[in-house]
Amino acid sequence: MPVTPFKSIHPAAQPSPVPAMLLAAGRGERMRPLTDTCPKPLLPVQGKPLMQWHLEALQRGGCQQVVINTAWLEDLIVQTFNGLFGIQPLWNKREQLSNSYKMTLQYSTEGRDFGAALETAGGICRALPLLFPPTDGVGRGVFWVLAADVFTPGFVFSSDAVERFAASGKLAHLWLVPNPAHNPRGDFGLDAATGLALNLPKDDPQPRYTYCTIGLYHRNLFAPPWCDVVPGNSQGVKAALAPLLRAAMDQGRVSAELYAGAWTDVGTPERLAQLNA
Repeated sequence: MPVTPFKSIHPAAQPSPVPAMLLAAGRGERMRPLTDTCPKPLLPVQGKPLMQWHLEALQRGGCQQVVINTAWLEDLIVQTFNGLFGIQPLWNKREQLSNSYKMTLQYSTEGRDFGAALETAGGICRALPLLFPPTDGVGRGVFWVLAADVFTPGFVFSSDAVERFAASGKLAHLWLVPNPAHNPRGDFGLDAATGLALNLPKDDPQPRYTYCTIGLYHRNLFAPPWCDVVPGNSQGVKAALAPLLRAAMDQGRVSAELYAGAWTDVGTPERLAQLNA
């Protein structure tokens, strides 16, 4: 599937000091038969692969490094995007093209390495050495995490959000959305006064919201006492993310905010068709 050339980047964008992880390893069972021959992140939405919308948004925010985890039909994803994304036109044609607006892509090939996806936390642990190479140190340990199978064309990966999160001492900051029809009970609560995400009991009457699968994370969430999977996950341990988040919420270590922009979990052929109508 050809990649639509990226046409522009906001001239005020500054290179982001933090990397991003794009989750693209899922099988997409509910999207079958479409995903029998095409990985879900490559399904076309309004003329380009679904995950390309995220890559373009990350680049507009100045991100320079993205790690993509893959499993199902992973070679197609790698062949589509390769290792460098976004050769933009010059703002000033008298200047040479700056490398600062190119975005490098690396792949954590869970399918090739382990035969299947490692779930979200397992996949992140596997990718940590790519996100934070030992020779480069760990910096602030902050990175974006986002799922490749949602459509959020207006989301801004802002450096201001990164700075606020880095200064907060939290382990994660989540963007929540009003509950869609397919998730009426939501995922997490939100304390408007403190900005903390809440791990509400099932019988709690407070409103819950749906995690939109975009968040800022600190690598310490993927280490003891929160996570027992070793960095690099050389054994291919499968581990879910929600238990880590809920444990950290119980200690007041996860913040959140509501996102009011357009958002779609592209989880069924029907939802994909609606976006392309």
